[in-house]
Amino acid sequence: MAGLTSSGPNVDVSLLYDINGLARHAPAGVDRAVGLVSAYGIPLALVLLVLWCWHGARRQEESTAAESFAALVWAPFAAALALLVNVPLRAFVGRPRPFVEHSGLDVLGPDTGPGDFSFVSDHATLAMALAVGLFIANRKLGLIGIGLALVEGVCRVYLGVHYPTDVIGGFALGTAVVLVLAPLAMALLNPLVRAVARAPRAGRLVRAKRRALPRPVDLAQPQTPPPGCLTHESDLAA
Repeated sequence: MAGLTSSGPNVDVSLLYDINGLARHAPAGVDRAVGLVSAYGIPLALVLLVLWCWHGARRQEESTAAESFAALVWAPFAAALALLVNVPLRAFVGRPRPFVEHSGLDVLGPDTGPGDFSFVSDHATLAMALAVGLFIANRKLGLIGIGLALVEGVCRVYLGVHYPTDVIGGFALGTAVVLVLAPLAMALLNPLVRAVARAPRAGRLVRAKRRALPRPVDLAQPQTPPPGCLTHESDLAA
């Protein structure tokens, strides 16, 4: 871990300076916007994608809706688990923040201090774990989520608070936790979700209540008039 703990690979450091160097030529408003997008915008967008996926999954067939709902439940749980795994990992690696080891960086992240460790990025881990969990439930929305996670990683390097390898490590950690534990998680969640789907009220969380369609009228069959109403034939007979 010595190379990772001290200064990192040359390509890693050069990419750090190249990406963070963009902040030197950007207006202050852009820097503030990148910080807000990284800290709040992208996590919120990923949560909204999960909610949108849940909204659409409720209108699927019962078995498909249950599987999608289970995957959407697993996504935030896996993200939280990945962050927990990262706590001892960061302490074990003990890599200092880039601005501690290298001078000339524009540090724009207000949520870090020199005593914080850098490898791996919590933001990248959280974003990719949510995106991959969403991908299990819905491929199209999952790809959008993965794209947002990649943007999150670039933002962390732009802000000068992480090396590129910190971000790549976060992507790998988030993806590994979601995919490796997904079979076990689905085996536990699917029966539970199906049980919830059968409940009278809680079942609406899994599958939307469908309105009963009116029975089609067969015009070829003679229709029986309501009591008290006269038909055309009875009028003629009268």
